[in-house]
Amino acid sequence: MLRHLLPVRRVALTNSTPRIASRLFSVYEQPRISILTEIPHQPGALYDILKYFWKYDIDLTHIESRPSKRDSNGFLIFMDFYGQVGDTKTDKLLTELRKQCSNTLILDEKEVPWFPRQINDLDKIANRVLDAGTDLEADHPGFHDKVYRARRSELADIAMNYSQGTPIPHITYTQNEIDTWGAVFDRLSELQEKYACKEYLHSLALMKRYCGYSNNRIPQAQDISDFLMTQTGFRLRPVAGLLSSRDFLSGLAFRVFFSTQYIRHHSKPLYTPEPDICHELLGHAPMFADPDFADFSQEIGLASLGASDEDIEKLAACYWHSVEFGLLKENGEVKAYGAGLLSSFGELEYSCSPDRPAGGTDERPELRPWDPKEAGMTQFPITCYQPIYFVAESLGDAKDKMRNYCEHVKKPFHARYNPLTSTVWVDRAVKFADGI
Repeated sequence: MLRHLLPVRRVALTNSTPRIASRLFSVYEQPRISILTEIPHQPGALYDILKYFWKYDIDLTHIESRPSKRDSNGFLIFMDFYGQVGDTKTDKLLTELRKQCSNTLILDEKEVPWFPRQINDLDKIANRVLDAGTDLEADHPGFHDKVYRARRSELADIAMNYSQGTPIPHITYTQNEIDTWGAVFDRLSELQEKYACKEYLHSLALMKRYCGYSNNRIPQAQDISDFLMTQTGFRLRPVAGLLSSRDFLSGLAFRVFFSTQYIRHHSKPLYTPEPDICHELLGHAPMFADPDFADFSQEIGLASLGASDEDIEKLAACYWHSVEFGLLKENGEVKAYGAGLLSSFGELEYSCSPDRPAGGTDERPELRPWDPKEAGMTQFPITCYQPIYFVAESLGDAKDKMRNYCEHVKKPFHARYNPLTSTVWVDRAVKFADGI
């Protein structure tokens, strides 16, 4: 019954391919019915009801059973399938089920917060920035620089006008911007060689070759996105500023990373009060070329879809303690895989070096084993070095533990990503509690 939902791995690129993709895309939009019924505990009882799904050619998307509390010789069966009341085949199926089963009930759709179901839905949330790239605090190095502020506004407009599926516009960076990038690139390079994980260094070497990473050239987001697509299916999407945790994490479900395009002020190239392209392209982007890290990030994104506000807060904390500030063990040493560390001169040394002083301080952080449940409950500062870092055994270990945690996030449905159509499929009927 789930045959239409299995990934298509051997599709010849012929004239019929669009019809296949169209069929797979249409599944995501079909109405769903959820029912609860009861069957006797006897051989063949389940077969006697499932055969009608085959008879009426109706796809069953979810089924689970549990012993009946009311009848010790019965089982409660929850089923979710494509169809709607009033449709001829659906009504015939329901009639047959009522004959074969007892206490058959049609359940209400589960109400959840809105979430994107196809990659183009990201257009609906990409501009809901909490802090636009043009909104500078009074203590920002570029606050009084009218030229810099005009440039930030120009780049923000490019991001605000971007639509999913179109090429990311080429940015002609100024010499000031290239010099700033170069200063950051050179200063980080020597530290990354000592403290970055081997997966990061491997990806960065490839990106120097294929994406134009160097100290005298700022790579273009489209070139990076194209490269990541060939490695892990991830891609970049320009954004004008900071998004809410819910909106930002939902992009990861589609293997999309929302990336800023502005750069820190040239007067202080080794300081930034906000994420900029140095953070995005030197910190995040190389890690998305690693399969384990890419899967890890998508797990967080998929778990966020339709999650409660409380669970979003916990998932955001997991993201912070891993994707931003995660450490792992490598040949008896501690190495960084989090972008907040990989793009920070002082904190990269502070978090990884066994010696003191490091990162300009004699203090030492607390290192804890990677545990998403604990990380999700651990508070964190945003304006100073982290007092606590979580250390995974490896990226594979980080992914496996995050996947296990995400499987226990309480939601009324399971979400699965279809890379062929860039859509998210859910196994139960849901409705959205609020609008975009």
